[in-house]
Amino acid sequence: MSQKNDNFIDKTFTVLADILLKALPATKEEKKAFSYYRYGMSAQSNGDYAEALENYYEALKMEEDPFDRSYILYNIGLIYGNNGDYAKALEYYQQALDLNPRLPQALNNVAVIYHYQGTKFSEKKEYEQAQTNFDKAADYWRKAIRLAPNNYIEAQNWLKITGKLASNEKI
Repeated sequence: MSQKNDNFIDKTFTVLADILLKALPATKEEKKAFSYYRYGMSAQSNGDYAEALENYYEALKMEEDPFDRSYILYNIGLIYGNNGDYAKALEYYQQALDLNPRLPQALNNVAVIYHYQGTKFSEKKEYEQAQTNFDKAADYWRKAIRLAPNNYIEAQNWLKITGKLASNEKI
């Protein structure tokens, strides 16, 4: 059932993307960049990360709009994060945030990586490094929650439980 639903969503996205591509006033270069982005998303949803990255990098070469570039960079970060290359994922998420600081999903994913790293340091009894990573996670989660207050409920709970949410701070 969910596979059919995923395929339906993919096909719907592709059809809508094609309609937008034809209908919107855009330069040939912008349309080409969007096509690469679309192919990248399709490959990513099929788990073909190498092809997705190839398409995203091509889209980045052509895309000039900072907002659109931020989403391409975000998706590249997702792929590196999924493959366990957290340093590279953080690099791409940060580039996305430099272009679009109001990208709560990128803020959340950065926080998740820092939290994960904090947990790993804690397991190795390297508590100072663990605390540094947990503090970074808290900073990014607070920013994400301010932008999307109804999302990231687990993060909100973690902030409250750990005391990383100041009593006078309102998210």
